[in-house]
Amino acid sequence: MDRTAQLVTSSTERSIAYDPPGSPPSLHARAARVLEANWTGASTVPSRGLYPHQWSWDSAFIAIGLRHLSPLRAQTELETLLTAQWGDGRIPHIVFNPSVPLDAYFPSPDFWRSSTAGRAAGAPRTVQTSGIVQPPVHALAAWLVHRADPGLSRSRGFLARVYPRLAAWHRYLLHRRDLGGGGLASVVHPWEQGMDNSPAWDLPLSRVTPAPARSFRRADLDHGAAEDRPTDLDYGRYVRLAADYRDAGYADGTGEFAVEDPAFNALLIASEHALARIADELGATGTARHARAERLTQALVERLWDPASGMFLCRDLRGPASVGHDAVGREAVGQASVGRDAVGQASVGRDAVGQASVGRDAVGQASVGHVTAGRVSVGHAPAGQATSGQATVGHATVGAATAGDRGPVFPPHGPTARPTAGHEAPAPDLDPAPAPAPGLIPERGVSGLVPLLLPGLPRDIVTALLRTAAGPHFGLGTTTRLLPSYDLLGEAFDAHRYWRGPAWFNTAWLVERGLRTHGERQQADALRESALELAAATDFAEYVDPYTGEGCGATGFSWTAALALDLLHGESAGDTTLPGGMSATHGTTIANSTNSTTVTADMGFKGGNRR
Repeated sequence: MDRTAQLVTSSTERSIAYDPPGSPPSLHARAARVLEANWTGASTVPSRGLYPHQWSWDSAFIAIGLRHLSPLRAQTELETLLTAQWGDGRIPHIVFNPSVPLDAYFPSPDFWRSSTAGRAAGAPRTVQTSGIVQPPVHALAAWLVHRADPGLSRSRGFLARVYPRLAAWHRYLLHRRDLGGGGLASVVHPWEQGMDNSPAWDLPLSRVTPAPARSFRRADLDHGAAEDRPTDLDYGRYVRLAADYRDAGYADGTGEFAVEDPAFNALLIASEHALARIADELGATGTARHARAERLTQALVERLWDPASGMFLCRDLRGPASVGHDAVGREAVGQASVGRDAVGQASVGRDAVGQASVGRDAVGQASVGHVTAGRVSVGHAPAGQATSGQATVGHATVGAATAGDRGPVFPPHGPTARPTAGHEAPAPDLDPAPAPAPGLIPERGVSGLVPLLLPGLPRDIVTALLRTAAGPHFGLGTTTRLLPSYDLLGEAFDAHRYWRGPAWFNTAWLVERGLRTHGERQQADALRESALELAAATDFAEYVDPYTGEGCGATGFSWTAALALDLLHGESAGDTTLPGGMSATHGTTIANSTNSTTVTADMGFKGGNRR
């Protein structure tokens, strides 16, 4: 490096290992540069182009990584977000930067109208935000940031200032968002869960009338390929839900979409444990919060655990009383049921065949699932090229097939336009699978594995989750480079489309912590190694193809860089397990590589400076 300056993190200067001049930059140095490039002076954007504002759970993950570079800046990251908290306790999912042009991102501040439409809910008047929320990782992040430099944290009163806000945030979720009456928090928009375009939302979204395509302009397509992003139909439904929520004054419980999600609630439980530790640090008692976290864990198991699937599933609170493989949204067509075991006059995609839509488009001239009916493939197999010339639908052979026939091995990537050479998924099980419990959405997503974070899970459930993660649906440690976001054998799997199959670094980080919590060190080490390798190889991509590791979306993505830093520290310093299954701190020094030297570097990390 050809420049020097300091990292100001506390009263004691901290040195960081960098590579000597002429050598390739280390992963640590590259990650630090990403976070510096995305720093705005008070917070960190996920990506300068695609996401030019502050995002809620992004900032929590970013703070977890920043604590290894500058605990002061990590504290500032969280403090900036919390200054935009609403009076009812919600932390909005976006805090808008007023210097960014309105047309740089949609939905923009003039869509959300937070200061007016959110007045009854206590939206701030001096900053514009969205009106929805994101997963509650914040108390967990605050505790980890405190542990990175307890002296600095105490001298600044960091925990004393953020604790009341975090407690109000949890009260909002536990009271205003318990829409199912079973103790769990609900999300009222797919964006709130964070895995925006998951196939788990297809069923509840199918009841939402989309906003007209001409009523909005998608800025995301300026920065990403259309085939990797949500469809226009999905986006129209997202916009409709958000507009209806806004027009109702952001009142909870009135919308068409309400889902209890396992990852959202697992993170709430982990953060409840973290709030208990914060209370203890402040001289109060965290006993009640630990007890609440245990009750929430029990509710999570009672309401969202599905033994037949071997994992947690989402619960649709607005759907019919029974949501199984042949319920609304997967209606039976002719004489066969829709789902993964249709035989005879089988259904195609997710809707009725004939005059209705198939998958997300019209039958005949449009696509089925992700491809064109009659010309390319239906589900995962080429139409007209299956056994004895019969087309396959979803995961079953149609026409002359008989129940129990296995049919061909389907390629792993759904759309035939984007095959991945050298990888084959195992033959799916075509035997009729038991339907999930009433109300559960029959889609396997990575969200259902995130509860591994929780140390209070019954051992038989942990064992089942480990089996599911390593099995054919997710391929952890066998067929995939990184944990996919959606079932490899699912009808809607797409290795590149946003949250419908690609692997993400934040979910890998969460599952890695969960594996370590339950003593699965070998699997955790392998997942960590793979995540670090792919972060380096893809220039900190937003997400990757789970089979090939090919980078997708934005590069220089902040939470990828931040969580890579945290994984690096974990590798060099070991783990200190906390209640809630998370690591207290992975150390505060960087392990030197064989070619690196310790220098004082000018990366501009002068944490705490505000605009």
